[in-house]
Amino acid sequence: MNASTPSFFAELKRRHVYKVGAMYAVAGWLLVQVVTQVLPVFEVSTLGQRILVLIVVAGFPVALVLAWLFDLTPEGIVRTPDAPAGGEAPATVQQRRGMDRKLNYLLGGLLALSLGYVVLERTVPRGGAATAAAADKSIAVLPFDNLSDDKANAYFAEGMQDEILTRLAGINQLKVISRTSTEKYKSHPDNLKTVAAELGVSSILEGSVQKAGDSARINVQLIDAATDRHLWARTYTRGLKDVFAVESEVSQDIAEALQARLSAGESGALAALPTKNAEAYDWFLKAEYASHRAVYSEAEDDFRHAEDAYRKALALDPGFALAHARLAYTMLGRHWFLHRLDAGELAQAKAGAERAVALAPDLPDGHVALGTYWYWGLLDYGRAAPEYRRALELAPSTITALVGLASIQRRQGLWPEALQSFEHAALIAPQDAAVVGAVGETHQLMRHYTEAERFLLRSLALAPDAAEPANELLLTRLFGRGDVAGAREVLRTDAAARLVRYNYTGGNVNVVVSPWIYPDLFERDFDAALRRWDAAPQDTPQQRSARLAARAVIMILAGRQAEVRGECQQLHGEQQAAVSRHPDDLTLLPALAWADVCLGQNEEALKAARHAAELLPLEKDAYFGGQMLTGLAEIETRSGHLDQAFAHLHKLLTIPAGDYLSVERIKRDPLFDPLRGDARYPKLIGDGEAAQRLQEQHS
Repeated sequence: MNASTPSFFAELKRRHVYKVGAMYAVAGWLLVQVVTQVLPVFEVSTLGQRILVLIVVAGFPVALVLAWLFDLTPEGIVRTPDAPAGGEAPATVQQRRGMDRKLNYLLGGLLALSLGYVVLERTVPRGGAATAAAADKSIAVLPFDNLSDDKANAYFAEGMQDEILTRLAGINQLKVISRTSTEKYKSHPDNLKTVAAELGVSSILEGSVQKAGDSARINVQLIDAATDRHLWARTYTRGLKDVFAVESEVSQDIAEALQARLSAGESGALAALPTKNAEAYDWFLKAEYASHRAVYSEAEDDFRHAEDAYRKALALDPGFALAHARLAYTMLGRHWFLHRLDAGELAQAKAGAERAVALAPDLPDGHVALGTYWYWGLLDYGRAAPEYRRALELAPSTITALVGLASIQRRQGLWPEALQSFEHAALIAPQDAAVVGAVGETHQLMRHYTEAERFLLRSLALAPDAAEPANELLLTRLFGRGDVAGAREVLRTDAAARLVRYNYTGGNVNVVVSPWIYPDLFERDFDAALRRWDAAPQDTPQQRSARLAARAVIMILAGRQAEVRGECQQLHGEQQAAVSRHPDDLTLLPALAWADVCLGQNEEALKAARHAAELLPLEKDAYFGGQMLTGLAEIETRSGHLDQAFAHLHKLLTIPAGDYLSVERIKRDPLFDPLRGDARYPKLIGDGEAAQRLQEQHS
């Protein structure tokens, strides 16, 4: 190369290509920041914003080419001449130096603006609702209004809301409130700040759906709860064949509005469509609607209706992974809450859950369904827990996985972990009485009675007629403090009315007799306890058996079992016949054991109670195993096997079993009268009180 001819890189410098490139990069970056912050305020779609960003990027090589070809001179823009072989004239060199200084000033100014923007963004809270909401990144999706002329389309509006919520729950950076906590609110509440405070969120998504013919119109708006300002709003009009894509678009737009950074997996999950078959998706939404009703009604017709609709969706699209998962979960709900599925149905549920996972390994619902099969179907906690954990890795706000994992941890004896998981679930579902009540019950089992009462009262405030938290609150006051008057305050309705639906399923006496009767036993008012049971309806064989078992126990504790010998013989015959058909049924063995005690057949009573405790030992189930062991200790106490009774009671007082046994109960309950004259009794009480103080310190 001739020494007088400039090199290529020197020529790039002479033509200001470097500086133009640097200025374009800085200016382009600033422009992109403005685009992504300002355009959402004017409701410019995500696609429109992306197109503008692509235009900025595509302009970079164009700017470099123009910088090479043209020069800015006092005479205007001219074609840049080639460098002369002997070098440029002094005047031209001076002119270029002047241009260099101007470009330097311009580049410096752009860099100063960029630096200022970065400092402002990192150190000063930006004004406006969007920033406040994005900083918190918590959201509640309220029920969508059904604006369709046909009110039967309510399932469609609910389905839109529910699926958007489910997609958002898969974003790790978002706290998404469960539908069980949002469903009681209306779509456009007047007291938005109050609703947000109750749900613990900074932003609210409202929406409405209008379905007419073959099209649907979906309106959604994201609102900052603190200022009541709209962060983002959009209307989607789609044909029914394309309507399920709206859920993906809405979820992506909300994630961007809340400035949630998405991983590649999260982006893929938001963009994925559950099915391409519109008719299958319509049946799926109908199934979801019926399934949600079944959770509350616990009516077999609702469960069956949901299952039939899921199957119709799957007939149209056998590869519909989400429908496979939800069908399996609904079947398992019928198994857990109503009556046991036969082996064939359980196998169908398992196959559906496994099919969902095989079709879509990253679908959280598939792992929830499979985990629920192992938990509710087979009580195999070791296989269930990893499935729930995988679902939470994929979608951290999945409430079914959180509650399932917490319940398993409790059964595995992982009490601190279980409490932490339930408390996390209560943050996701703050208005769900069952979840809040589970936190209270876990505190109660761990003998944190003060904390237990706080959560149980909160649960009852959410669902005043719910029996379960009322039972637990009554026992917390009775067993935790010996507070009979406080326990009776929980009985806001006649206890006999509660006994209409009573179903004893546990091994210990307060379950056989019913918590609603137990304050009478603490006060040794046995006649009052008998009157309550005598007033209860006896319309079914199960209700009649429950009454016989309760009367037997009450009369044993009163020392009057001779008066009910005939009833005890009837109870014994019924239970013995049932146990012969179902020898491992934990709902039958406790009543059989008490019938034996009533008839003076103490060794037979001990055999039945021991069999129940062996079927569900603490090592297998720390939750219900404690109940079975308590039942065994009670039978041992009343059948004269005091050595075993003291050993088991001592163990129960040192482990989380506060729902079944406490020092206060042993002191007050007439069931334990045979222990009081024994020399070992003071040590049992003293050790129990020391253990309880230690447990309360860790609350």
